[in-house]
Amino acid sequence: MPPTSPSDVVIRKLQRISELRESDLAVLRALAIEEKEFQANHDVVREGDRPSHSFVLVDGLIGSTKFTGEGKRQITSFFVTGDIPDLHGLHLSVMDCTFSTLTPSRVGFIRHDALRAICEQHPNIATAFWRSTLIDAAIYREWVTNVGRREAFTRMAHVLCELICRLRAVGRIQDHVADIPITQAALGDALGLSTVHVNRTLQELRRKGLIATSGARVQALNWPDLVRAADFDATYLHQRNPEAGQ
Repeated sequence: MPPTSPSDVVIRKLQRISELRESDLAVLRALAIEEKEFQANHDVVREGDRPSHSFVLVDGLIGSTKFTGEGKRQITSFFVTGDIPDLHGLHLSVMDCTFSTLTPSRVGFIRHDALRAICEQHPNIATAFWRSTLIDAAIYREWVTNVGRREAFTRMAHVLCELICRLRAVGRIQDHVADIPITQAALGDALGLSTVHVNRTLQELRRKGLIATSGARVQALNWPDLVRAADFDATYLHQRNPEAGQ
């Protein structure tokens, strides 16, 4: 069974990207984390906030978002279980984007002073946190490439491949079947497509036999072909055991 406590999901995430000793794991297990539950479309942290906590996503799905002056939304990344989306808030006093729940989500808040103390006293954990933020930046770079240079069909296939890999890595799915309850409007805001274009693109992926969908459930019917269609290379996810996501 996948871990369900906040400390367990943090540990599983960090172990996927960095090497931690048993003494480091004991420190993380003792970390004070305050859990809260939110419905979909709730702003956990808003642009302009000066938070005193960072948060770990225990369950659900969160997007980082930016808005234009005209109020148009761009989702710049998805975050899954174990991710700490605003960890950079430890060193940046003002948030420059909004983190919103895309589905009902369970979130654990960790005080910045506690995180700073751990980083000062336990360099392995500090390295793992640093690596986590660097991987977030790598994902942002891939998303810029995806939205800016790939056709709609490839964009959609790419984001599905990414979500399947990341959800498998944290034990949230088996094989290549994932519950991805993201609205078509949210997918459009992530991929720079209209809702109509999102719908047509999903239909095309189904028609080509690459995916099957049932409600929020997405199944990759032919993983190698989906990867090729997506121009997908998981290197940018920097997982210690990348084959686990294949």
